[in-house]
Amino acid sequence: MIRPATPNDAPAAIQLLFLAMEDIARKISGTNDMQVVTHIFEHLFREPGNQYSFENTLLYDAGNGVAGMIVGYDGGKLHQLRKPVLDYIRWQTGAGVCPEDETQAGEFYLDSIAVAPGNQGKGIGGQLIDAAVARAAGEGMRKAGLLVSTDNPAAQRLYERMGFKVEYTMPFAGGRYHHLIKKIDNA
Repeated sequence: MIRPATPNDAPAAIQLLFLAMEDIARKISGTNDMQVVTHIFEHLFREPGNQYSFENTLLYDAGNGVAGMIVGYDGGKLHQLRKPVLDYIRWQTGAGVCPEDETQAGEFYLDSIAVAPGNQGKGIGGQLIDAAVARAAGEGMRKAGLLVSTDNPAAQRLYERMGFKVEYTMPFAGGRYHHLIKKIDNA
């Protein structure tokens, strides 16, 4: 079952978030100490008004625990949602590397998508993407976007099967990524 996240979901959600973006989380946190990085992101998850907040997260609850998650928000609010992230990281570690803008106004951005290893291949990721796109449509958004590493063609194929199309390739957080867009018909 897909449900909105709550602050209490932080430990499970952050472990899944790190499947999608552990390297990026370490880079923007300025440390390889995963205990510190985990503390930072669990704190951010529990707080409203930032890009990694529970408010922006849907979870796939398999009944015996969280099996997947997706974080999505209005791309036009990226700077507003990113500021508390960078401010908190600076306060915790003195770092707070600001990556390139990965989204833009007019786009519902699917920031992070992850499915627990034991649950992959069961369609959970697709269900989460569909739920996030439905949320975007409910907010009046006309397109959804995401980044996928150029080193991850299997994920790119999944997104393309779901109707996403590569718009361009860009640098992000030290890597190369395709920016994919899906038009939302019922917005």
